[in-house]
Amino acid sequence: MALPFLPADGDPVPPALRGFARAHADLVELVEKPAHLVARDRDPARRVGLVSGGGSGHEPLHAGFLGRGMLDAVAPGKVFASPHNLQVLEASRRAAGPEGVLHVVKNYTGDRINFGIAAERLRLEGVEVRRVLVDDDLATESDETATGRRGTGATVVVEKLLGGAADTGLGLDELAALGAEFAAASRSLAVASRAQTSLHTGEPSFALDAGELEYGVGIHGERAQKSIDRPSTEALVSRLLDELVAGLPAGPSEVIAVVNGLGGTTLLELYGLHDLVLDGLAQRGLTVSAALVGTFVPALDMTGFSLTLTRLQPSWSAYWTAPAVTPALTLGAQS
Repeated sequence: MALPFLPADGDPVPPALRGFARAHADLVELVEKPAHLVARDRDPARRVGLVSGGGSGHEPLHAGFLGRGMLDAVAPGKVFASPHNLQVLEASRRAAGPEGVLHVVKNYTGDRINFGIAAERLRLEGVEVRRVLVDDDLATESDETATGRRGTGATVVVEKLLGGAADTGLGLDELAALGAEFAAASRSLAVASRAQTSLHTGEPSFALDAGELEYGVGIHGERAQKSIDRPSTEALVSRLLDELVAGLPAGPSEVIAVVNGLGGTTLLELYGLHDLVLDGLAQRGLTVSAALVGTFVPALDMTGFSLTLTRLQPSWSAYWTAPAVTPALTLGAQS
């Protein structure tokens, strides 16, 4: 057993939010009731506020991507739980621009419901709202899955591209249409060799036998539909790339590639995986024109990783390289 370092009341979220806001006070502001965070700076050309959110336990998602060039406000839920619609409502009120607000929502039932309720209330107040649904997880692409693909690692890519696009002064409908294109061009898969630690017991949330790998895990620590015998790392990456490339829509040969740790995987491992991904994509006729390597969307301390590929249209490159300054990601910023 390895119990996490929790506060006396057992709820890690409120003190974590306060600590995060104090650590990055130059970039973000925390409102505690109802809990939401707001970026302190945005490009004056931005006419639409970008708002996202979701369960805690996935840090730096989403609050780590608050700031100029990315998100304007975030609603954080409890661990692995959707934020309440009142949190989304207040975050959206603060973030809304002269042309309204765009919600970036991962495809989970709770998130869809609570962002949807907040959107209806905003419309009653005269605020225009649109939604971009991120649904990139190939592991849940099945006729048997009524909810469709889950929203996972591509969320970071969608938020960065949308941030760059919003700073060009695009309107709400244009951004919503672009966001849908970004999400549709993205696919992800995740694997794990150890489950995340339960905050209540200090034990892994599910057991895997030695030499076994969970193939297709979710970011809330959901078990995959299948466990497999663990292959070599080279063979595993090759299998993942075969499925991801086959699952991508047709398009240009350039891609954005994200190698994302699930919380308990070291940078030593992630950079080695990135090396394999670059070689494997080149063998499949694809060029990685932009990449992220690190822990961006974990499931607490799960030992594993996810791979995300996004087909990059030539007109999107400027959105990716546009300046962004956030607590967890800085790209293209002027010194």
